[in-house]
Amino acid sequence: MIDPVTTEIIRCALLQAAQDMNTTLIRSSYTPVIYEAKDCAVALLDREHNVLGQSSGLPIFLGNLEVCTRETERLYGRQVWSQGDVWVLNDSYIGGTHLNDVTVYGPIFVQGELVGFAASRAHWLDMGSKDPGGSMDSTSIFQEGLRLGPVKIYAGGEPCRDLHEVIARNVRFPHATLGDMRAQVACAMTGQRRLAEIVSRWGVETVMAARDEIFAQTERLEREAIAAIPDGVYRAGGFLDNDGIDLEVPLPVNVTVTVAGEGIAVDLTDCADQATGPVNCGAAQAVAAVRVAYKLLVSGEVPLNGGSFRPLTVATRPGSMLAARSPAACQYYYSHLGLLIDLVVKALAPVLPGKAAAASYGDSMIVQFAGTDPRTGKLYVSQEATVGGWGAWEGGDGESALINNVNGDLRDMPIEVLETLFPVRVRRYEMRPGSGGSGRWRGGDGVVREYEFLGPTSLSLWFERSVTPAWGLAGGGAGVPPSVCLNPGTAGERRMLKANALPVKAGDVLRCESGGGGGYGTAG
Repeated sequence: MIDPVTTEIIRCALLQAAQDMNTTLIRSSYTPVIYEAKDCAVALLDREHNVLGQSSGLPIFLGNLEVCTRETERLYGRQVWSQGDVWVLNDSYIGGTHLNDVTVYGPIFVQGELVGFAASRAHWLDMGSKDPGGSMDSTSIFQEGLRLGPVKIYAGGEPCRDLHEVIARNVRFPHATLGDMRAQVACAMTGQRRLAEIVSRWGVETVMAARDEIFAQTERLEREAIAAIPDGVYRAGGFLDNDGIDLEVPLPVNVTVTVAGEGIAVDLTDCADQATGPVNCGAAQAVAAVRVAYKLLVSGEVPLNGGSFRPLTVATRPGSMLAARSPAACQYYYSHLGLLIDLVVKALAPVLPGKAAAASYGDSMIVQFAGTDPRTGKLYVSQEATVGGWGAWEGGDGESALINNVNGDLRDMPIEVLETLFPVRVRRYEMRPGSGGSGRWRGGDGVVREYEFLGPTSLSLWFERSVTPAWGLAGGGAGVPPSVCLNPGTAGERRMLKANALPVKAGDVLRCESGGGGGYGTAG
C-alpha cells in the first residue's frame, strides 16, 4: 500500500514534468505555428505506454500520443528501446493526423531499466506537399509530403545525420523544420530528466504503486460519472459540407452512444466512406475526438491519465472517413472531428441537460497564404486558425471569439506577429454581432478578420459548417454559418469557403467571418 500523501505528491510531480516538457518545446521552437499558435501537445508515459501526465495543449491529441510508442514496439519488439534514442513518426494512418503533425518520442531509462517514454506532437510548417504548407485539394497521401513510419532521429544520444538530411531535402524550410525537430528532441530529453528525477527520488516501486493508485482512482471516478447517466442508446447525426473536391456532396457523420451500467460505447461505423478529398483521418484521431467529447461532457473535472478511458470503447469502420486507409488524403482531417464532438454532446443532451451545451462554430477555419516576401525575396507560408462562437448552455451564454473545441490551447496569430513576419495587413478584427444563435441564453458570436495582401500571394482556405451550422438545444436557435469574401463590395467580389493556391495580388482584400454558436432554451 502507498499512502495518499505520497500518491498526490507523485501525481503533481508527473503533471509538472509534462508542463516542463511543453514549456521547453514552445520556447525552443523556430516557427510561429508552435511558439505563438502553440500547435503542439506533450505526454509522459509509463513503460506500458499509459499516460502519466499530459500538458495543456491540443485536446484532439488526448490520450493519443501513446499510439506511436505502441506501434513502434509492435513493429520492432520490446528490445528496440535503447537509452539515448529518439524516434519520429508522422504516418497519418498510425497517428491519425495529417503529415504536418509530427510525433517525436524516446524511451526513459533509470539505472538501465526502462521506466517510461516522453513524447510530443507538433505541427511542422511544411512537409514537402505539392503546395507550400499543405494542399486543400489533395486526393492522395502521396501529394501531401514526406511520410515517416517509426524511425530513429537520434541513436545513443547522437543525431542520425542521414535521416536529418532526408528531412531537410524534402521540405521547403529545412532550417526551421530541423529547428522545430530539435525543439521536440529537447522536449523529450526534458521528460527523460524529469521522470528520472522522480524515480531516483522515490524509487521505481513507489512510483509504480502511485501510478496504479492514480489510475484506479481515476477509473472509479469515471465509472461513477457514467453510472449516473441513464442506460440507453442515444443517436445524433450531421453532415460535413464536402470533401473539398466535390463541393456539392455533403458527407454524413453519425454517432451512436450506448450507456450500460458503468461503461459507455460510441459507434462511428455509420459515417461516409473515405473521401476523395483530404477530409480523412486514421482511426486513432477518431478515437481521440470521442475522448474529447467524453471528457467535455461526462468527466471534465477528472485529470487525464492512463485510467481515464478504461470504461470507454470506440468502434470505427476501416475504409471509412474516420478510419481511412492508404492512399486516402488526410490534410484536413479535423473538420469532421469537431462535428463529431458536438454530435456526441447532442446525442447525450436529453439525459444530461445540465451539462450539455449547444453546438459550437466547430471548425478551425484555416486561412493560409504563401509566396515570396517582397521585403526579403524569401519564400514564406502562414497558416492560422480562426476563432468563433461556442454554444450556450443552461445557465449561460456561449463564449465569443474562442478557438474551436479540438484545439484547446491553440491561438490565432497575433496581428503584430502576422504583420511583422508576413507581407499582409490586418484591416479589421472585431466581433461578428448577431452571429450567435438566439435563445434564453444566446450562442457566442464569431469574428470578422479582414486581410489586405501587400504582394502577390497564393491563398488557400478551409472553412466548414455551412451545411450543419451550430445547432441550438432546448429550443435555442442555430448560429450563423461562416462567410468568406475576396474583395468585398467590388465588381470582382468572390465568395467561397474553400480554395487552394488561389492567386491574389497586392491590394486584394480578404474578409473572413467565422460562425456563431447555437443558443440554448426558447427566447422570450
